[in-house]
Amino acid sequence: MSKRQESKYKIDRRLNVNLWGRSKSPINRRAYGPGQHGQRRKKPSDFGLQLMAKQKLKGYYGNIGERQFRRLYAEAVRRKGDTGENLIQLLERRLDATVYRMKFAPTPFAARQIVNHGHIRVNGKRVNIPSFQVRDGDVIEVRQKSKQMALILEAQGSRERDIPDYLNVDTGAMKGTFVRAPLLADVPYPVQMEPNLVIEYYSR
Repeated sequence: MSKRQESKYKIDRRLNVNLWGRSKSPINRRAYGPGQHGQRRKKPSDFGLQLMAKQKLKGYYGNIGERQFRRLYAEAVRRKGDTGENLIQLLERRLDATVYRMKFAPTPFAARQIVNHGHIRVNGKRVNIPSFQVRDGDVIEVRQKSKQMALILEAQGSRERDIPDYLNVDTGAMKGTFVRAPLLADVPYPVQMEPNLVIEYYSR
């Protein structure tokens, strides 16, 4: 499992974007990078743009480790179709990402923790692996004993984001179905994601 040692909002400042669209993000107050040189502007190289695209996508899904992210890229290449779209689908099929999308967790980091601690069931069975790949038709639900957790109730009451169309969720029952794999255009990213640049980065 990837261990995140830094504050998630430092990722926002380093990448100079409000990555999760949250009102608490420091970018809302200081729209520049950290440190004494944070306000300097310079035109990034092609490599810099590709690296930034990769860091944004990795960071968004709870700062996935490089080895795991590279494996997802390799699987996206192996599959038929557009590699960038395949990569997005693999990321959205992660159990922690699905839990976040269903509003069972306020952030991707919280979603990873909730899955790790065994609060989520898939098709009636407890699954505690955040990277578990959800399939079409799988039913994801919060364990009965966990439905009164403050973290989960906070997420459900949030108005910062909506549940996308490729998921069917019964909010009251804290239960939902993964209907289909989304296209890039279906995923409600708060910032522009460029998986094509990520593919270029890894195919150098």
